[in-house]
Amino acid sequence: MIFDTISADFALLDDWEDRYRYVIELGKALPDLPEALRTEENKVRGCASQVWLATDLEGSDRGRVFALKGDSDALIVRGLVAILLALYQGKTPAEALAVDAQGAFAKLGLKEHLTPQRSNGFASMVERIRRDAQAALA
Repeated sequence: MIFDTISADFALLDDWEDRYRYVIELGKALPDLPEALRTEENKVRGCASQVWLATDLEGSDRGRVFALKGDSDALIVRGLVAILLALYQGKTPAEALAVDAQGAFAKLGLKEHLTPQRSNGFASMVERIRRDAQAALA
């Protein structure tokens, strides 16, 4: 799912409870992460829940784009992972570095409804993707 679709769906939901349920549904729709990718290397530090992000690049050297996979053991966090994947999936490393993920979350109204721990975990996931994008450009 692309982020613009998620954003449009959020705009149709009037209260936070509906939005919360929608985030959980996004998480449930996320494909299962293969056990082989549930490694320490793919584990995101700084999250209260367990979160794994596998960041691969697909395509030729000129057109390499992110092919991301992720998962969490918490339903709401799994939904946040799905939103992050929608933001970054198919982007080149340079495009990924230009993504304003914090702004996107603020646009959805998630920032004021997440606990500080979840907000920190979200920031850790974004930082992980940004680090991988920077490494790919090096």
